[in-house]
Amino acid sequence: MLQSLHIKNLALIDEISVDFSDGLNILTGETGAGKSIIIGSIGIGLGGKFDSSLLRDKNSEGLVELIFWVDPESEKALRELDSEITPCEGQLIIQRRLVNGRTTNRINDHSVTITKLREVAEVLINLHAQHESTTLLKPRKHLAIIDSSDPEIIDLKEKVSDSYKKYKEVCDNLKELSKDEGEMAKRLDFIGFEISEIESACLNEGEDTLLEEQYKKMNASRDILSVLNDIYRVTGYDDSNSAGNVISRNLPRLRDLIRYDKDIEDIAEYLSNIDGLLNDFNRSLSDYMSSMEFDEADLRNTEERLDLINSLKMKYGKTIDLIKDTLEELKSEREKLANHDEIIAELKQKKDKLYKELSHAADELSLKRKAAADILTEKIKESLLLLNFNDVRFSTDFKKKEEITQDGCDEVCFMISTNVGEDIKPLQDVASGGELSRVMLAIKASLTTDNDMTTLVFDEIDTGISGITAEAVGKMMKCIAAKRQVICITHLAQIAAVSDHSFIIEKKVTGEETDKKTVTLIREIDEEGKIMEIARLLGGAQITDNVLATAREMVKSK
Repeated sequence: MLQSLHIKNLALIDEISVDFSDGLNILTGETGAGKSIIIGSIGIGLGGKFDSSLLRDKNSEGLVELIFWVDPESEKALRELDSEITPCEGQLIIQRRLVNGRTTNRINDHSVTITKLREVAEVLINLHAQHESTTLLKPRKHLAIIDSSDPEIIDLKEKVSDSYKKYKEVCDNLKELSKDEGEMAKRLDFIGFEISEIESACLNEGEDTLLEEQYKKMNASRDILSVLNDIYRVTGYDDSNSAGNVISRNLPRLRDLIRYDKDIEDIAEYLSNIDGLLNDFNRSLSDYMSSMEFDEADLRNTEERLDLINSLKMKYGKTIDLIKDTLEELKSEREKLANHDEIIAELKQKKDKLYKELSHAADELSLKRKAAADILTEKIKESLLLLNFNDVRFSTDFKKKEEITQDGCDEVCFMISTNVGEDIKPLQDVASGGELSRVMLAIKASLTTDNDMTTLVFDEIDTGISGITAEAVGKMMKCIAAKRQVICITHLAQIAAVSDHSFIIEKKVTGEETDKKTVTLIREIDEEGKIMEIARLLGGAQITDNVLATAREMVKSK
């Protein structure tokens, strides 16, 4: 049940709050007072469009807040939907804020996606907005209504949908494999070329990294050798002034001095070690310089190998491992193409098997739909009789689709005749606007169950009706409201008279002389206020004593 609605900075609304009750809540007001803004705000709270164009003050935040009392059945459904969406002491608060062009959605202080918000809303409330009756002009809506009438249909629809997905996947694979034979032959030749190109390269793991290091070394070899030669010349033994030569010449002379001073022995030992280290250094340097001797052929071969590997990387993968993975995929595809006829035969067998399963599931769903449609049709017919369709005939026409889809094999159309002597015809070809409104109300009444506590919201479902018919509609809504909360906007006195709770929506001018503005307000009215409002609906601007008496009688006899 919707306990309260809070709206801030939306259209003509500065800020209003309204508390609803169980039973039949009726909202009335003059044309242009903002009745649809109230219902529209509920729609926004349930996940409808919410952007800056709807704000009264573009520089302030917009807010719609809905507070629901959640019954145990609805709480169970919410837990199945999302374990984190838990009412607090039976209450669930939905908030939608619009600040600086950004919308935030919260349920009991938890941020949620718009998709999740809409799923939650479906459990709590059913909003029948203006012109929704025109959806009855689309036969697809008829099928959805039948499907919603029996919970067992949902499970069968899932079974059909799963079967259809499997069947469709096999059909798509078969279609892909059944391409033109010439195209397949071209593909097979091309795959063979690609496999040969990769295999002939004889790629080794890590080869590319090693080659890149070698190539860098080869490319820089001249510069490296130039520096090393200078070092070798300075530290070696070939030049008379080089360090090695100078040390080796003077080391015997230093040792000869030991006979004069024993302390020189340690110095001579140091110099001897330096001579040994320098000798080892020059040997290592010479060996390295010898290894740096590359001819132009080595450099060219390395460069060509790197070019080959890089070209394969561009075509088949960024690394050698990825190139090898591509090779395995190509071999697998070649094998499939080579065994093309066998694979197609297997897929055809699988397709036939899956189609039988799909057909069986669709037939099972169709039987359940027809049984549900028979029950629903009788309920709708009974409701239509109560809504002043005195000679109505109503039925559901089933046709089998040429192809089974994920929705099954049924095409459904509601059929109706509202006058004696007229043939029964598709609803969309017969009903007027007022008749569509009543048919929609009859459907809503027929789908109502004792266990379904979802709030029903109607925005001017009384369009196109008056008089006795309006009275019948009021009685029907009163009957629905005995089982669940109903919120309804109306402009008919006959419907307003049967309300359990009455609200008036008004447009007023507020503010000082220099800062006046028009705002929409809503307030609950007592019984005397209700009588005055019904009198206004009956008599317009001039409310006479007779009109007031009629209004009192209507309220008294409800």
